[in-house]
Amino acid sequence: MKTILITGGLGQLGISLKRIFNSKYEIISSTRSKNLRAADIYLDVTNPILFKDVLKMTSPDLVINLAALTDVDLCERNPELAYSINVGGIDNLVNTFNGPIIHISTDYVFDGESGPNKEKDPTNPLNVYGSSKLASENMLLEQSEDSLVIRANVLYDYASRSNASFLNWVIHSLEEGKEINVVEDQWNNPTWTSSLAVVIDRSIDSGINGLLHWGDDDWINRYEFANKIADVFNLKKSLIKPIKTSELDQTARRPLKGGLDSEFAQAALNLEPPSVEECLQTILEQK
Repeated sequence: MKTILITGGLGQLGISLKRIFNSKYEIISSTRSKNLRAADIYLDVTNPILFKDVLKMTSPDLVINLAALTDVDLCERNPELAYSINVGGIDNLVNTFNGPIIHISTDYVFDGESGPNKEKDPTNPLNVYGSSKLASENMLLEQSEDSLVIRANVLYDYASRSNASFLNWVIHSLEEGKEINVVEDQWNNPTWTSSLAVVIDRSIDSGINGLLHWGDDDWINRYEFANKIADVFNLKKSLIKPIKTSELDQTARRPLKGGLDSEFAQAALNLEPPSVEECLQTILEQK
């Protein structure tokens, strides 16, 4: 049985991976949170000595790197912190681990002028977050030939006590009768973490390397996504108000026509992306 180390394992995707991989691999989940669970180990990816010690202790066959600073506005305000985590973490990993690495990146490496984008489209990030993730991709692919970068976008899942995902925020707000403002000019293909976990699993089985894009089937704007959530969860759609991105007081620029074309990954991995409605219905049934 392969041993897999997941960095940043307490996030939405890490939890989905552990659920899917539980009986197939020996999973070691790491986090820099002080609130460790029994199966987790502490790891700050910016600390090369600690990284080396953890790799020596766990001896993984594969590392899935989910550790990242994903707060787009915080990255813009603190570029040094963004690069220390998003690029420095990969630098420490490739300099201490000789095996294959799967690294999760983002559609924010593009400028949002002509999405959804293919793998070969030219990159042009608009903000520090996108620039730092692009730098991490380049570093990994230049230094590790058997590794894989998977770009994803608008990941979501449901966790009853969290507003960490767009899905949670919409459900909790509407359940409480709160009006919410949702942008109608940012387009992506929202991706359920369990869908991406299946892509990662299939990628491991196939041994594919290089660069892949994955997004679920619907290319929609955020306002439409919120309305689909309200429909499936039987919540009041009239509380959802459409606004423009320019109306928000955001530090970092956002790409507007984002999203990812996953045609290559579909063919390479023999997978079909699920629809938003399918994913939301499954989440509702499991809730």
